Amino acid sequence: MAQISAALVKQLRDKTGAGMMDCKKALTETDGELEAAVDWLRKSGLAQAARKAGRTAAEGLIGMATAPGKAAMVEINAETDFVARNADFQAVVREVARIALDCEAASYPGTDRTVGEEITNLVGTIGENIQLRRTVVLSTPAGVVGDYIHMPTAEGLGRLGVLVAVESEAPAEA
Repeated sequence: MAQISAALVKQLRDKTGAGMMDCKKALTETDGELEAAVDWLRKSGLAQAARKAGRTAAEGLIGMATAPGKAAMVEINAETDFVARNADFQAVVREVARIALDCEAASYPGTDRTVGEEITNLVGTIGENIQLRRTVVLSTPAGVVGDYIHMPTAEGLGRLGVLVAVESEAPAEA
């Protein structure tokens, strides 16, 4: 049985974002091997996500991303409004909106995971059911796409959002 140091637990926590006790348990289960512990946590997160999938996820955020002539809006829900104030949750909502805007993006940036796998990973980290509920992308070859978030909670995030595409031959500034 390998000795599990606090530094090793911290290293795994920094790498995965998992809780301290989960990191210690993963390292204990894998005899202190860091990469095996990462895999153990991933598998544990998948199991946890499967157990929580039946729970209602009706709270969350709208995320928007815009580019000239194009905008994307996503809705990602969790079980409680408390999670909507979580910085990790907000970062995922922002990034998923950016990915939706750039439909060519196949994986979640900075990882080798898909958006769905990243959300599953977030379920394991936060401990609530989290679901991508809706995604919409509007674009217009000639005109503008306007976006509005009612009472934003952070830049590009809120509870209610609207996208409108206007086709026109007039310059976008007009």
